[in-house]
Amino acid sequence: MDSQVLVALGLSLVGGLSTSIGALFVVLNEAPNLKVLGLLQGFAAGLMLSISFLDLAHNAINSIGFLKGNLWFFSGVIFFAIIANFIPEPSLAQGSDLTSKKKNKDEGGKDMMKKHRRQVLFSGIITAVGISLHNFPEGMAVFLGSMKGLRVGLNLAVAIALHNIPEGVAVALPVYFATQSKWQAFKLATLSGFAEPLGVIIVAYLFPSSLSPEILEGLLGSVGGVMAFLTLHEMLPLAFDYAGQKQAVKAVFFGMAFMSASLYFLEISLPAEMSL
Repeated sequence: MDSQVLVALGLSLVGGLSTSIGALFVVLNEAPNLKVLGLLQGFAAGLMLSISFLDLAHNAINSIGFLKGNLWFFSGVIFFAIIANFIPEPSLAQGSDLTSKKKNKDEGGKDMMKKHRRQVLFSGIITAVGISLHNFPEGMAVFLGSMKGLRVGLNLAVAIALHNIPEGVAVALPVYFATQSKWQAFKLATLSGFAEPLGVIIVAYLFPSSLSPEILEGLLGSVGGVMAFLTLHEMLPLAFDYAGQKQAVKAVFFGMAFMSASLYFLEISLPAEMSL
């Protein structure tokens, strides 16, 4: 393997594995109460919406035009809206016998908690998938930066690492709450970071000749549509349920502001001729 590719892989691992640092903040503390979970779900929803609208969709529109960019974005929305119809919603068994109401009361409470945990786990998986897709082009950027020199690649890897820590929290927290397993939370957050070195491998060996930039930007725009739909359909309702509408909305905008600032500092870390 080429030494430059090895350097890029090492640098991308620094950035990608920083999601593990975020996961450690979660697993080394007690499981949060529902209100804290709701606030952090809102924060994660803000991260996802910022990535969807201000990064992926924005770049697609700038690269391939307003009409094409929007068509790709909404094709992603429609695609996953159709898929969502086939995903069964968690449901509670309803007892019809009046004499068994007292007996079923505790079981109903357990069923409700199971429903909550399934919903939260699903939102954690959504976050992991979305952040993995977002990390993929960051790995490409680290590779291209390292081709320009070790200093450029190292600066970019450090910027990405700092930017990935809260993403690790956003993935690990709902998984830990839903499964009560520190290992599962840590594992899923870490796996979401491995999309970064995968991006290095793809761009180094497959991308240059196999996919046109227009198709790539369109596909990333569609990913933005999928992420936006999933966030609004799954994560935001959970945040409202657990933290209350006012507090959840504040957490969403805080997450969006944090991700926007993070993307800005990441962008200025790049050389002038490069862009995420």
